[in-house]
Amino acid sequence: MRRLALCVWLIATTALTSAAFAFDNGQYDHVPPDIRAWFKSVIAPNGVPCCDISDGRRTEYDVRNGAYWVPIEGQWMEVPERAIIRDQGNPVGQAVVWYVHHRGAIIISCFVPADAV
Repeated sequence: MRRLALCVWLIATTALTSAAFAFDNGQYDHVPPDIRAWFKSVIAPNGVPCCDISDGRRTEYDVRNGAYWVPIEGQWMEVPERAIIRDQGNPVGQAVVWYVHHRGAIIISCFVPADAV
């Protein structure tokens, strides 16, 4: 229940800041149930759920001076340590980043490297 409330809060916050966010209007129907379940189960180290398959974006990434960097909307951004998820596996084989727009800034809420275990 708490996880659902946090996800609803995150989506509401995003909507109130006039940000466009993804949603599943059928484009993810071909995704296997185990992958869909993984997207729904991923939780950041601070306990905040990353939400759903429509919110996560597959991405390339780079490691610079021990920190992960991802391209978001044409610019490379450093992934904050609080967003890195290393212990929930990664069945998609590519890195995944979850982010929102908030007050003119891009906030990375979750990041799973391609090789997460």
